[in-house]
Amino acid sequence: QVQLVESGGGLVQAGGSLRLSCAASGTIFSIDTLGWHRQAPGKQRELVASITSSGSTNYADSVKGRFTISRDNAKNTVYLQMNSLKPEDTAAYYCNLERQYGSSRPPRAYWGQGTQVTVSS
Repeated sequence: QVQLVESGGGLVQAGGSLRLSCAASGTIFSIDTLGWHRQAPGKQRELVASITSSGSTNYADSVKGRFTISRDNAKNTVYLQMNSLKPEDTAAYYCNLERQYGSSRPPRAYWGQGTQVTVSS
């Protein structure tokens, strides 16, 4: 079982910064990929950033150069440092863990409850 708990969301002015944290507990494997998604009201949930256990990262084009994802494997925690925030970054941010099983079975995804980020202009 896996549990994900996000923290660090809040209200910030445009140009400001926030750091989101997500603590994973339960059974965590080294192959697990961690990431952040976000969903604004009435819009599709989208990938913001992801990071593998080896440190390989992937970012949405809209956040490249502004957001940085990192992880502390010893603490089973993933972070999202968000700088130069824009009003369009306003959304509920969700921590995600994806477990790959290769050809054995489809990947399994776990989700946190989300944390709200609101950026005012």
